[in-house]
Amino acid sequence: MMMDNKEFINPIDEDNITENPKGLEYPHHRGSQLVKPEDTGKVKGRALAAMEQQTNRQMDQIQEQIELLAKQANKLKSRVEISETIYTAKMNFEPLVGHDYFLYETDDHHFLLSLLSPAEWGRTLPHLYKAKVSLLADHTWDVLDLNEDNN
Repeated sequence: MMMDNKEFINPIDEDNITENPKGLEYPHHRGSQLVKPEDTGKVKGRALAAMEQQTNRQMDQIQEQIELLAKQANKLKSRVEISETIYTAKMNFEPLVGHDYFLYETDDHHFLLSLLSPAEWGRTLPHLYKAKVSLLADHTWDVLDLNEDNN
């Protein structure tokens, strides 16, 4: 028997073989799990829809916060305006924090802060009732009741 010492030549191109078949993206033997390529358009579409939904939800939350802050700012502005009016009004006593007082407008368009409610004046009210107010700890005034008829 004569042995041929010819070198073995692999008929498969070296660019098409691997040393580590587990790292391949596709099945390489009969029992391998089926791997289907993903439809990248569908994946991107779902991701984009989820991103839009999440950002829209966050934008709605921010919008609610903006509206709340605007409402708080308007309320504070109103407190400052009424406080300025009250501090220019005539008052014959020192107001105390947490107590209720009554704001009136006189015939000559000046303001008067009083301890008396409109009901306590008797049958005729000598001044135009504007508001029931309470002094807050920061020395601004909270409007408890506003006479909408004459504002």
